[in-house]
Amino acid sequence: MLPNVDQRGLQSSQQLNWEQRLLKNADRSKGSLKPEYQELKFTLHRKLLDKINLEALATIDNQRIRGEVRQALMTLIDGEQTLLSSVEKQQICDEVLDEVFGLGPLEPLLQDPTISDILVNTHKQVYVERRGLLEITSVTFRDDAHLIRIIDKIVSQVGRRVDESTPMVDARLMDGSRVNAIIPPLAVDGPLLSIRRFSTDKLMPADLVEKRAMTAGMMELLEAAVKARLNIIIAGGTGAGKTTLLNALSSFINPKERIVTIEDAAELQLKQPHVARLETRPPNLEGNGAVRQRELLINSLRMRPDRIVVGECRGEEALDMLQAMNTGHDGSLTTIHANSARDTVARLEVMVSLANGNMQLTSIRQQISSAVNLLVQASRMSDGSRRVISITEITGMEGDVITLQDIFVFEKRGMSPEGAVVGRFAATGIRPKFYEKLLAAGIRLRPDLFDEVLEI
Repeated sequence: MLPNVDQRGLQSSQQLNWEQRLLKNADRSKGSLKPEYQELKFTLHRKLLDKINLEALATIDNQRIRGEVRQALMTLIDGEQTLLSSVEKQQICDEVLDEVFGLGPLEPLLQDPTISDILVNTHKQVYVERRGLLEITSVTFRDDAHLIRIIDKIVSQVGRRVDESTPMVDARLMDGSRVNAIIPPLAVDGPLLSIRRFSTDKLMPADLVEKRAMTAGMMELLEAAVKARLNIIIAGGTGAGKTTLLNALSSFINPKERIVTIEDAAELQLKQPHVARLETRPPNLEGNGAVRQRELLINSLRMRPDRIVVGECRGEEALDMLQAMNTGHDGSLTTIHANSARDTVARLEVMVSLANGNMQLTSIRQQISSAVNLLVQASRMSDGSRRVISITEITGMEGDVITLQDIFVFEKRGMSPEGAVVGRFAATGIRPKFYEKLLAAGIRLRPDLFDEVLEI
């Protein structure tokens, strides 16, 4: 029963489709639904759980389960004294099914392929990112307890938990999407949930060139570098497309090679047949049992890898990664959070210092200069597009300084009337020092590659 509802208002609105009705019932400034609608949905949810035995249905085919539960739910809806149209009944039925089998209000967002990030700021407000730009939605949760139940449902699927003793958690969805949740008392205004969507359509190198994330010449150079087993670090800020680029470059790895991947949350999609995937483990309730990336990296050296791919270096494992690159594991790939090629080198120095505070800075820089061949800098532009803004070679050391030289750069020139970034990709004309390694691997690049210019 919908209490305190204007019957004439309901009757006059039955001709509207559900989306119009949703907008009508939404508080546009806060994106919240009328309490009466939420109350009806949760009343149906409770009655449904009282009527069916979900554990007994767990052994039945999923599609059959949903069909039978939908039928039971429609019977319950028909028993409620509400003036809902058939379209509205189907909609509320879908939402209750999402509560039972899925992630509640998040399900429609998770099924939208155009959404790359879902950001829940307490139960009252949900933002999404489309094409690199944030926008608010009308999606809400009933209260903080409702949101915490959804968070607990996510993290429990991967054997983790979130409560007052462990108010922060990293997890992933079944499709590989990365999830971070933080609840009170650390989150002051209420639970916060961030979901980095895991694209089911893996972007291949040709797709990145078509989307003008880089030029065909830049991709040719990176392909040659991967095939010649050069060590490559992909750097960039949050959401710059580092993992997407890492996935694309991994497609150039010989399928006969054994690859070991190490990640905090497994999200790489390597298509080679011989891939061993490792993932870190958080501490248990007693604070024991944590397995960090550094331990996995050390262990991976005993697994006879041809290449080691680290999802992201962010701490002490950087030292072991550099040593692996220097001791026969050529062709390794990793990503780092940094804003420029020079910042990448500086961040590597800091991370290695965390692993061994007794190492001299000169020794650290020698490790970096001898281990890493290429730095690929990715960036998210102000219009939401993602581009590779530089490909930089580490050429060695002069005195105590690591020397870098740009091979390709992206020069931003301004904005178009439509708000798109205008600029050009340009080769610097410098032939890289590692070109001899390419020739030794039987790879020859076209002569005009290092003179390429593309205006966008």
